[in-house]
Amino acid sequence: MRYVADVAQPLIEPLKPGQPVELDIEIWPTSIVAPAGYRIGLTVRGKDYEYGGASGGKLSNFKNELKGCGPFLHDDPADRPPEIFAGTTTLHFSRTQAPYLLLPVIPQLKPATPRRGRK
Repeated sequence: MRYVADVAQPLIEPLKPGQPVELDIEIWPTSIVAPAGYRIGLTVRGKDYEYGGASGGKLSNFKNELKGCGPFLHDDPADRPPEIFAGTTTLHFSRTQAPYLLLPVIPQLKPATPRRGRK
């Protein structure tokens, strides 16, 4: 869905099968610091990750068991009707249209230099 400024309701533009569209997808921040030389992996799926077994994890203020995407479930048929959301996700890319992941690089803080007192 694409949102238009100054409009209370979202503008719904259904995708057409087989027709590529360019999307910017926000990934929620997590506060992970990767040491130099480490690799970062990204998995792209057409649905939320869900661990198949019982996780045993449930926080007192969450109603759902933690099974992969925290407490969030996207399985309500009224909100995610299968005729719209049960399709196939295809990633299109080529040498001229390469996918990319934009990550922030936060510079390491330099130690503060001690200040000399005034005379």
